[in-house]
Amino acid sequence: MTSSFVGVAGLPRAGSTLLTQLLAEHPDVHCEGHSSPLCNSLLATRRFISDDPFMLSQLDVQFDATYAHLKTAMQGFLSGWYASTDKAVVVDKNRAWLHCIELLLHLDPKAKLLISIRELGQIYGSIESQHQKTILLDFIDHLADFDRFGRADQLFAKDKAIGAPLSSIQAVQDLPQSVKDRLYFVKFEDLMAQPGETMNLVYTWLGLSPHKIDIKKLVVRPHESDSHYRYKYLHRQQGKIAPPKVHEIPPRIQELIQKACGWYYDWFYPKPKKG
Repeated sequence: MTSSFVGVAGLPRAGSTLLTQLLAEHPDVHCEGHSSPLCNSLLATRRFISDDPFMLSQLDVQFDATYAHLKTAMQGFLSGWYASTDKAVVVDKNRAWLHCIELLLHLDPKAKLLISIRELGQIYGSIESQHQKTILLDFIDHLADFDRFGRADQLFAKDKAIGAPLSSIQAVQDLPQSVKDRLYFVKFEDLMAQPGETMNLVYTWLGLSPHKIDIKKLVVRPHESDSHYRYKYLHRQQGKIAPPKVHEIPPRIQELIQKACGWYYDWFYPKPKKG
């Protein structure tokens, strides 16, 4: 049986670890729960093959046949990564999947992508809170020397932890509808407030049967290597769902976030209409 492929991407501190943990609770889903190098490997293959003189010379000689060889080889790599499972759905977590969604769909037109999102102020607050707990360690991109306002500004830069995946989400508006139809956004707030109902909607979208989750007795699986993130972006799995405390965000920083990312709030957190 060929498994259906589902990628998990999205913003940091937005529940992707919990989402994969809950996906793995379904008996027809294979999900290892931590980030996979599969997406990076496909991107590296594309970069390598595009710079390889011998490959380029073969494209000169017989482009269609050589390109077909490349496509079937990369399709084989994609499908072969989880070939040992007999589950109906395989879930692969990597924040880069949204960035390269069109590459993924070129290889597997039936692939789907789940994207974790959260109110942006709370994402910043979660990162800042963890930084204060580990303040003797710097970020991998050396943000510890900034003040809080400067660190918030840096985190939302287009090549940083929040800004990079946020840019990929914003770029969804430029995608064809056929690609947009393969995307499903999962709100962190919904996972916290109504985990069972939210996951059954996800299961339905994936073509799976409903499944009752015991939110007080979850299987804890291996998580990310947090040393890779300098312990600033924790990925702990818990045995039960416990909503985190609300982070108090300085008004100046919250205002900056909402002003800079108005499109995000319009899409996912619109203000109730008056009247």
